[in-house]
Amino acid sequence: MKQSLLMEKYPVFDLTLPKAETSCADVDAVISALKAKIDAHPKVAYIATFNHYAHTQSIGGTVAEGIRDAKNIVFCFGIALPNPHVLAVRPRAIGVADMGDAFHLTFLEPPMEVATKEMEAWCKALADKA
Repeated sequence: MKQSLLMEKYPVFDLTLPKAETSCADVDAVISALKAKIDAHPKVAYIATFNHYAHTQSIGGTVAEGIRDAKNIVFCFGIALPNPHVLAVRPRAIGVADMGDAFHLTFLEPPMEVATKEMEAWCKALADKA
């Protein structure tokens, strides 16, 4: 995974996963594999899956060339609620885009290192044929 700043202010983690390196055939399979990791974690709650691609198309929005499908899986670690400010950075989400020959996974860096490490591990675990 690589870390970068999106729009010069948002710390984002990205992973390009060639389809030849995973058993996941499509975005739904990637989302399903991530949901299994979420469901298996005792302190993480699954919230929803959002079809960003379908939504953007339905409102006449613009989808970048090369994106064939795109969904977000939304969940929350929710280990503590120390103040109302943390609500601004919750829940968490991992975006999955089908780029033809690869999946592009991305997430905004969480304020908790344990969440960052877990999300990074979930994404990297998708490479089961490397």
